[in-house]
Amino acid sequence: MHTLFRKDANYPPRLNDLFDPPSPLYICGNLDLLKMPMIAVIGSRQASANGLRNAALFANQLAQSGALIISGLARGIDGAAHRATINAPGKHFTAAVCGTGLDTVYPKEHRELAANICQRGLLISELDPGVGPKPFHFPRRNRIIAALALGVVVIEAAEHSGSLITARIAADLGREVFALPGPAHDPLYAGCHQLIQQGAKLVCKPKEVLEELIFDKNSI
Repeated sequence: MHTLFRKDANYPPRLNDLFDPPSPLYICGNLDLLKMPMIAVIGSRQASANGLRNAALFANQLAQSGALIISGLARGIDGAAHRATINAPGKHFTAAVCGTGLDTVYPKEHRELAANICQRGLLISELDPGVGPKPFHFPRRNRIIAALALGVVVIEAAEHSGSLITARIAADLGREVFALPGPAHDPLYAGCHQLIQQGAKLVCKPKEVLEELIFDKNSI
């Protein structure tokens, strides 16, 4: 495990856009991956089958475009995005920002996934080893995801989803925010529709995200 402080050369400069940049930052994985352009793929823990498919589709294709896929290791959309990136043909990378110390995996059923991410990407936390999950950890985790990402793609989110926190922080930081639409009266998409009404870009295909984001595909 690596420990980074704001003065360190490997500390991600995008985190300095926050009014409270995390320091120290604990990382498991290859620090060179911090130089990659990151796109967040996030959404509901209680995702539908269609939401899980879309998460995998977007993560897979955005990763193949040269982006590192960042999410929050949660159940549902997050887990689907991480797995799709790891399982994509070729060499692709994902990062999980955790709401616990890196020696504690939450949810517990993602232990194997977290181990794979550590080998094939990055586990990131501002929390000291030994710190377990608390409700207030996750909104703070979300600000790190938002700051690191060039853009945030909200796959599926209900009206009070934590994903909306990430999206709003991202917008405040000047990041691009994208949201997938769903059936008009489907509560699983109420948060996505709210974001679109507030100015998020409506997207249906990964290429529509890539058309809005410019990054170096050979950054590492």
